[in-house]
Amino acid sequence: MTEFAPIPDDWPRPPSCLPNIRLDEPPNGARIRVAGLVLVRQRPGTARGVIFLTLEDETGVVNVIVWKKLYERFRRAVISGRCLAVTGRLQREGGITHVIAEEIEDISWMLDDLLRPERLLPG
Repeated sequence: MTEFAPIPDDWPRPPSCLPNIRLDEPPNGARIRVAGLVLVRQRPGTARGVIFLTLEDETGVVNVIVWKKLYERFRRAVISGRCLAVTGRLQREGGITHVIAEEIEDISWMLDDLLRPERLLPG
């Protein structure tokens, strides 16, 4: 198992989100919430409108599947969000873990919060 440096107490974290390193804990089909930076957005022509997202937090990556109907509802967040929180169902199949999105929230504002002047000052 990989060791990670402790996260400072004042480090902003999306509320009620499961770190990616712990995605093996909930049972298949559990409703969970994850968050992370958007690394990849894919919309293959052969996928019938399905969007595939890859999100990264400080512990790893998670793959998110966004069905066409849900994409239409959360289009702005999916297209322009730099950092997203996704609530959905955990799906494990063939050794691969996905989150099937049910709700998507753009939390990019949290990235801007990291650049507040008081966070940049030493000590």
